[in-house]
Amino acid sequence: MNLLEDFYEKGTPDMKYYAFDWDDNIVFMPTEIILMDDVGDEVGMSTHDFAKYRSEVGKNDFKYRGTTIVGYAENPFRQFRVEGDEVFLSDVLIAKKGPAFDDFEEAINNGSIFSIITARGHNPETLKKGVKKYITNGFHGIDEQKLIKNLQKYRDLVAPENQYDDIIDEYLDLCKFYPVSFGSGSAANPEIEKVKALNEFYDYCEAMAEKVKKAFYFKNDMFGEKGDILNFTIGFSDDDPKNIEVMKDKVNRKGLTIYSTNKGEKEKVNQDN
Repeated sequence: MNLLEDFYEKGTPDMKYYAFDWDDNIVFMPTEIILMDDVGDEVGMSTHDFAKYRSEVGKNDFKYRGTTIVGYAENPFRQFRVEGDEVFLSDVLIAKKGPAFDDFEEAINNGSIFSIITARGHNPETLKKGVKKYITNGFHGIDEQKLIKNLQKYRDLVAPENQYDDIIDEYLDLCKFYPVSFGSGSAANPEIEKVKALNEFYDYCEAMAEKVKKAFYFKNDMFGEKGDILNFTIGFSDDDPKNIEVMKDKVNRKGLTIYSTNKGEKEKVNQDN
């Protein structure tokens, strides 16, 4: 099994791929960034609020939750890095649906290839485990049986001779997880690393889409057909306005649509390519 996307009723793959920011986009997590106030106390800030204030933290004092924030606490992103992996895995099932969750549910239920491109710095395997929890627990409409049914369609198309002990693990291994502050990256300024991740994911999906096209055309004896009935597309969504602006400026690829979810719903922000 090399590629997985949804199928139209007429039997052709829809060739849709998805890329998602995690926090405040797919879900609202209870995890907080830890800041310092003017009397030396630690103050937690939600990721939603941090998207608004992050350009101010450490540069200008400002009021927040009835106190004056003067900068970051020591190790402020402790819950968002490897040392917070277990917290992440416990928080995922108590998270609330975000504005891009319905697309995320659609991607998984259809067996579509997706990526998570997040400022978090967890081990990528931790993000994968979190998504598998959503699948096996039927989180807010994610349907394990629908997923398996659609994965089987692609197995039949691309590699019918292959058998796997765990088709869901195989599927998640094909998806991509980019916690861009994992290692030496910056959770406070993740924009450029997110650009690199989206470009890498685009190239990955473009190559895989070509394999699906060849398999479909060969199976249906359509090599003599004129035109291309399979159109390759990727949608990327993020709630952070700064990330969105950098993506619009730096990533201009055919078939890519960028959505802002900053206002609580999807809003297309780039031109058609």
